[in-house]
Amino acid sequence: MPEIISIGELIVDVMRMHVDEPLDVPGTFAGAFPSGAPAIFTDQCALLGRSAGFIGAVGDDDFGRMDIRRFEDHGVDTSYVAVVDEVSTGCAFVTYFSNGDRRFLFHIGNSAASHLPDVPAEYFEGCRWLHICGSSLSAGERMRDGCYEATERAHRAGAKISLDPNLRPELLGGEAAVRSVLDPVLRRATLVLPSATEAEILTKTDTPEAACEGLLERGVEIVALKRGEEGCRVVTREGSLDVAGYPVEAVDPTGAGDCFDAGFVVGLTEGLSLEECGRLANACGAAAATVRGPMEGSLTRGEAFRRAGI
Repeated sequence: MPEIISIGELIVDVMRMHVDEPLDVPGTFAGAFPSGAPAIFTDQCALLGRSAGFIGAVGDDDFGRMDIRRFEDHGVDTSYVAVVDEVSTGCAFVTYFSNGDRRFLFHIGNSAASHLPDVPAEYFEGCRWLHICGSSLSAGERMRDGCYEATERAHRAGAKISLDPNLRPELLGGEAAVRSVLDPVLRRATLVLPSATEAEILTKTDTPEAACEGLLERGVEIVALKRGEEGCRVVTREGSLDVAGYPVEAVDPTGAGDCFDAGFVVGLTEGLSLEECGRLANACGAAAATVRGPMEGSLTRGEAFRRAGI
């Protein structure tokens, strides 16, 4: 059975070719690309050499076949990736702006992505980490309930839970709703990997320091605070350390955070120090941003460890 599992949306992304092109005007797009936050995470874990499995669903169509082929090519266990013939593979249209903002138009809730398969409890035996993304918890009640059930099953099996808040307040009706939806996973989480803004929203605080402290008070053991090109800050009850980032020329930041997550979780699985985990995570996240397409810049194990100096 896989030692790292994630669950949620397995979709495709269709992306604006240039920044500052809103979605409400005609324009050109690139893609489709295999995508979905938990899927990007799982794919990068497998490329880093760990046993990784995914729970999700695609349509019986070309996009779905592309997603499954990408997983199989990279060694992801697809035993519980369902193929649904009555609805199509989910998709997201994405655009970025020069001020750092981004806009998404999702087709997930009524797509195949929400048709999560039934998974026996035995699948979680031997699982060391279950990774949950806030985007999955924002994608409708069916997917949310599937994530909650997986969290409890993995917890009972002795696995640790990692959570990327990946907040989508616009899909949930505001910050209070976000906190409510994430709480059942947050209370089980060993590792949380937020941005500063996400951490502040989760804890109702107004500084990253207070937010990290608030997460530790909730029972989280490790906070890996993403800081973009500056790298990350790793916070535990024993203290904090800043890990410098890797300067790159960003082409497409989609999926960079998910690759960061994978690097950090794989580092913990390998028994690396927290500083080394941060370096591996930063290397994976930086590389992902240099190529158009969420999974297209994912690193192999050898390249990731070389870039991280491990």
